[in-house]
Amino acid sequence: MANEIATAGISVSYCLETVAGTFPSSGTWTNIPNVKGIGEMNPEPATYDATDLSDTVWKRYIQALRDMGGNIPLTVNFNGAFKTAWGNLCSAAHNSTTGLPAGYRTWFKFTVPTISDKFYVAGDPADVGFPAADTDQIWEGTVYVTPLEIKGWAA
Repeated sequence: MANEIATAGISVSYCLETVAGTFPSSGTWTNIPNVKGIGEMNPEPATYDATDLSDTVWKRYIQALRDMGGNIPLTVNFNGAFKTAWGNLCSAAHNSTTGLPAGYRTWFKFTVPTISDKFYVAGDPADVGFPAADTDQIWEGTVYVTPLEIKGWAA
């Protein structure tokens, strides 16, 4: 029997550190509205060839650094409510006394309703520009979060 998981109900929220460099375990998380797609955060580790002269059949490798790909893209329905919410997030994240310039990171929480653990990433949200627009379409855009630390799945 398969136990597939639907993506319906997945949410993205954020919380700023109140102690620089410390995960906000008791902070208030703010939902980011209108997110309709989340880029993959499942990096393939680089490998180093550890084969030596005693190996005669197979090469051996060890895991090296993993790369999230530089940015985490979030596809959104772009409207005034989203623009305001993302603007508030970026203002808070880049505040000179309570944000990244002062050493306080912004944490992002990815919640799947049917999984008890959440996925956590500290990141730097980029200011939104002007998304592409086409005739007779819902206005969508992509915003980006540059990962600073990956906590991963946690309770």
